[in-house]
Amino acid sequence: MGQSFQDKGPNEPLLESEPPTLAAEQISPELEEILSDTSLSHLQRFGRASVIELRNLFRLAAPAIIVYLLNNTTSMSTQIFCGHLGNLELAAASLGNSGIQLLAYGVMLGMGSAVETLCGQAYGAHKYEMLGIYLQRSTILLMLTGIPLTVAYLFSKPILILLGQSKTLASAAALFVYGLIPQIFAYAANFPIQKFLQAQSIVNPSAYIAAVTLVFHLFLTWLVLYVFDWGLFGGALVLSISWWIVVIAQFVYILWTDRCKKTWNGFSLQAFFGMWDFFKLSLASAVMLCLETWYFQILILIAGLLPNPEVALDSLAVCTTILGWVFMISLGFNAAASVRVSNELGAGHPKSAAFSVVVVTLSSFVISVIFAILVLLLRHVMSYAFTSGETIAEAASDLAPLLALSLILNGIQPVLSGGGHERKQRELRKMAATVAHRW
Repeated sequence: MGQSFQDKGPNEPLLESEPPTLAAEQISPELEEILSDTSLSHLQRFGRASVIELRNLFRLAAPAIIVYLLNNTTSMSTQIFCGHLGNLELAAASLGNSGIQLLAYGVMLGMGSAVETLCGQAYGAHKYEMLGIYLQRSTILLMLTGIPLTVAYLFSKPILILLGQSKTLASAAALFVYGLIPQIFAYAANFPIQKFLQAQSIVNPSAYIAAVTLVFHLFLTWLVLYVFDWGLFGGALVLSISWWIVVIAQFVYILWTDRCKKTWNGFSLQAFFGMWDFFKLSLASAVMLCLETWYFQILILIAGLLPNPEVALDSLAVCTTILGWVFMISLGFNAAASVRVSNELGAGHPKSAAFSVVVVTLSSFVISVIFAILVLLLRHVMSYAFTSGETIAEAASDLAPLLALSLILNGIQPVLSGGGHERKQRELRKMAATVAHRW
């Protein structure tokens, strides 16, 4: 057996690990060796290390970005379908999807990020059995968190009216939100599963599942809205069902694949121990991400108070949807950064972890600048993907410069929050010491 938790030094991996020869089979020391090779010039080290890190980064980031984009497209497609029913429906779906639903998304994704950090370190340190424990512990916490969120959804109409929205718009938005209640608990199960797989560099299956689900979702949404005429509630309910399909398919994959044999050993009562410390870490992660997503909600709510709320909400919905798509790319890089940093720290490679943050930040920044330029070039036509109104197109065009700036800023901030693990490291060590003491 290796050292206990209490015996770890400040710069050593958090979790008890296998001998170095075993760890090297999973987390290659090549990058760390290049960064530590003083016989090479700084430029040579940077060049060689960049090639290795970019290969590792995009192997993780590309499928993760696809997953986030497909999941986001699944949600946004419902908003687009509703938008073609009329301006009121688009405004209501925008208010419900971006003004209310984003609350649950931010909380659940943020709390689920604790799994990413813990599982990443556990995997790098060869504590495979702990990944399944962390997955179950996070799912339990997120399911409990879903209860107060459900109450907020149920009272969405009076809340929106209290915030100054018109009764007509609040009623339509609340109808959409009611259909999203099952989605809350799909989030609670999905994000821990997603982070559990990402920590093991298993990302392609989630992309395949998201792609198949999107096709099913588009067909079923069209059927419900335009054939059965179930309206806003029906469209939102289909969205909830689609998210549950993703959850079930991913969990079936975990049970079926040999790649998770070491990390998933079935349900365990150990998941209920150390819950309070895990909750504090999850809450800290949620606050970081929620601060990044809540300003979307604030913008949507303020737009609903303007003299012509439907036009304001519709034009803002176009911009926030595009911003949301690019934000999903940043979240993909965020996930890759978290996995790379956690794995390298778990394997005892501090230089590699720091270098990963630099490379992933620069990569996300360049991609965001490209999208910002595209928005400026297509400013007059970008809204026609959502609605055919010329008034909305003109309003969205006026917002394009601000949208371009937001794209650039959002390309940097989420990635930095994903790579900033120093504070998480301190929390992890305290939590590990607490658990070790209790057991």
